[in-house]
Amino acid sequence: MAEMVRSDFASELKEVEQDLLKMGSVVEQMLYTAVRALREGNVMLAEEAVATDDTVDHYNLAIESKCIGLLALQQPMARDLRTIAAALKIITDIERMGDYVVDIAKTAIRLAEAPLSISFESISHMADLVKRMLHETLGAFVSRDLDLIQRMIEHDDEVDRLDAALHGELISFMKQNPSLTHQAMQLLMVARYLERLADHVSNVGERVYYMETGDLKELHA
Repeated sequence: MAEMVRSDFASELKEVEQDLLKMGSVVEQMLYTAVRALREGNVMLAEEAVATDDTVDHYNLAIESKCIGLLALQQPMARDLRTIAAALKIITDIERMGDYVVDIAKTAIRLAEAPLSISFESISHMADLVKRMLHETLGAFVSRDLDLIQRMIEHDDEVDRLDAALHGELISFMKQNPSLTHQAMQLLMVARYLERLADHVSNVGERVYYMETGDLKELHA
């Protein structure tokens, strides 16, 4: 009987992990869609990204419910308890990431009326790095490979550098092209959203590190 209960617990915990991966994958695809919408001025794609946030919210509630059920009924110990605790924190960060992607998509809608007059290269690079960071961190969650967390932190440093450089470029651009101040300000906000997305991925990485080591600490200096 005890072995059956343990088997059910392991199965349910694996289901939580798989749902969390799916939730992260949805946000990753949302980000791809929102950034593409911004680059192309495609309102339909932007609206698709906004609508997909409902799926993220659904996963958030479903995973939270499963985690609470496991805590209440199974009374897990040690690593299993840390895994559930980490999952509860991770879904909060991923849900917030979805909100920031919605902000990017809404910016794409606001800017869709006129083609971008500012280089999109840095924004695109930042978005690619954030997607890579999320992919690496979720991979670490599944494989328990903390080397992936270190790689993610290095990419976060690069996102921060790009954000600072882009901020300077756009301020200079606005001074030289006052008529395009609105567009530049909107892209400044997109860069900030991407930087915040990276911060939330870093939070997820810290929870994965805690899950494996039992040591809860800030990994990003």
